[in-house]
Amino acid sequence: MSLVINHNMMAMTANRNLASAYNSLGTSTERLSSGLRINSAADDAAGLAIRELMRADIAALNQGVRNANDAISLIQTADGALQVIDEKLIRMKELAEQAATGTYNSDQRLIIDSEYQAMASEITRIASATDFNGIYLLNGNLSGTHDGSGLNASGDLKIHFGPGNDCSEDYYYVRIGSSTASALGIGMGANGTAGRSISTQQLAQTALDAIQNAIVSKDKIRANLGAMQNRLENTITNLEIQAENLQASESRISDVDVATEMTQFVRYQILAQSATAMLAQANSLPKMAMNLIQG
Repeated sequence: MSLVINHNMMAMTANRNLASAYNSLGTSTERLSSGLRINSAADDAAGLAIRELMRADIAALNQGVRNANDAISLIQTADGALQVIDEKLIRMKELAEQAATGTYNSDQRLIIDSEYQAMASEITRIASATDFNGIYLLNGNLSGTHDGSGLNASGDLKIHFGPGNDCSEDYYYVRIGSSTASALGIGMGANGTAGRSISTQQLAQTALDAIQNAIVSKDKIRANLGAMQNRLENTITNLEIQAENLQASESRISDVDVATEMTQFVRYQILAQSATAMLAQANSLPKMAMNLIQG
């Protein structure tokens, strides 16, 4: 190579290598400081796309766990109210049994019937008042075909827990039948049914069967809620495992291997220092030409 003044090619080469080493050192520093192998699309375009899709699914799955837990709380609220209704039905059967015997006169049966009707009214009040987050649970609103097209959904309660919208994978419905006294076939609101009153011995005797049927109907609702709660608990376990494994996959794609990256960092650091030293040496080469000129 000729000794020239206008173009110091050795300095240009050293400067190019220094810039390359310095850029690589900057990338390595960014990865070590953030803990991420992919900090921008330039680092790994395909990896970035996969990571962001995984992050979206992980966030949706974690929210799905919360959704399922909320549904369990709703079911427990309904079941707790049904437990109180159960106590009222047992008392009503006790009263019907009392009024069915012949040792009471008509006035006494009317007194017994007044408590019977009060129990029925309380059952209706509980069924009409029990709500979770403004959603009434036992008045029959959560039965029928689900319709979520309006601001307020109607029909079966849709529990959504998956990251998509596939009915076989991402959601299912909770149906809760009406538990009012009339729906159970007891009390004055149940016109034409055997459990309407116990004001006479015959009515009291027939009411025993009606109350028994009401207890069975109520137990079916509770059994369905219990089965749904168990299913939701299993769903939560599956969602947590799925989110955990997806998080592990996302980590393998996105997170930096600190040991490997630290090795690269030291390598780039040495290259940058070496290139800096060589650039200093290359910048001094034109002085040799000056020495010749001053000869």
